[in-house]
Amino acid sequence: MKKLTLRFVGYELRNAVGNWFSVFFGVAFPILMSLLISKAFAGEMPAESVPAFETGVFISMSLVVPMATLLIGYAANYSQELEKEVPLRLRLFGCPEGVLLGAKMIANLIFVTAALAVYTAADILLLRIEPPAAGSALLLVFSIYLLALILFVLAHGVATLFGRFGPTYAVTMTLYFGFMIICGLMGVPVERLPAGVQAAANVLPMTYIGNDFAGFWQGGSYDFGPLVLSFAILGAISFAILLLGLWKRRRRKIS
Repeated sequence: MKKLTLRFVGYELRNAVGNWFSVFFGVAFPILMSLLISKAFAGEMPAESVPAFETGVFISMSLVVPMATLLIGYAANYSQELEKEVPLRLRLFGCPEGVLLGAKMIANLIFVTAALAVYTAADILLLRIEPPAAGSALLLVFSIYLLALILFVLAHGVATLFGRFGPTYAVTMTLYFGFMIICGLMGVPVERLPAGVQAAANVLPMTYIGNDFAGFWQGGSYDFGPLVLSFAILGAISFAILLLGLWKRRRRKIS
């Protein structure tokens, strides 16, 4: 029985880097979106308000990196592997599913880290971002990685549930743009959305990170209760979808 090694992680990392969905939507797209939104709205406000506005854009668009990398890129990769029965073949060669899952998670977190580094460097050069308080920056980093882990579980669950690229891609792309719209990441504030959509937005952590974190970026207090609850809700839903996918996959094997 094989163990988790750097070779497995390296293999999965090459898969992630070789996926143009992840590279475009997880690296290029958030940089382009942050630049476009900033240039579209910054010219209409007083010069002294621009740094705070562009800081908010930077924080909001940073969420696109884990969302695109995992919901679109990883789900697409893994669903194609399931279609070609790659996990089954690897298990036949003594690679346990837990080892494969661990390698995929580590590799994708490494890719998210690299994508965030490129995004941050580009936005620092292109936008006027206010220097953060140390605690605020650490909280943003922690929140992004916690979100990445939850989205990894969700993407793995959706891919496992459908077992094919087509429906997996359709569902995860819908979730990706749906999250972007209802969480206020596409330039439309959450408070301008219909009441029912706002209710859905209030149970997603991306809403609080993208809209609230700029308010205490340079220090200050914040009520973390709704954010923690939203992480718990999204995590529970993602885990439930993963369990449902695993159950359905076992049923397919039995039948």
